[in-house]
Amino acid sequence: MANIQWNEGAPIYRQLKERVIAMMLDGVLKPGDALPSVRQVAADYQLNPITVSRAYQELADESLVEKRRGLGMFVTEEASKKLLANERERFLREEWPLVLERIQRLGLALDQLMKPARNGGGE
Repeated sequence: MANIQWNEGAPIYRQLKERVIAMMLDGVLKPGDALPSVRQVAADYQLNPITVSRAYQELADESLVEKRRGLGMFVTEEASKKLLANERERFLREEWPLVLERIQRLGLALDQLMKPARNGGGE
């Protein structure tokens, strides 16, 4: 899971869950892949195992991972499709209205938005 910087403003279990979700969306964790064990994550990041278990349980509750008795937690086959649909919905509901408002405020036209960005920023 690489280096994780914990944010004081959010519960660590939620941040850990979001990190695992990001890894799924980025293709680092693919359907069928095993998650690192609760003990391993707890030891690597000096977390309470209960914190790690809570993050993993929320992922399981959302059917993004499944527990295989004696083997651990694994990314489900439908996880990436479900996550992509959820992220698209969240983007359209939360982020796109703000982007659209900014586009309108700046008076940008569709053809301007579709041009590749220039490196210099100016014309």
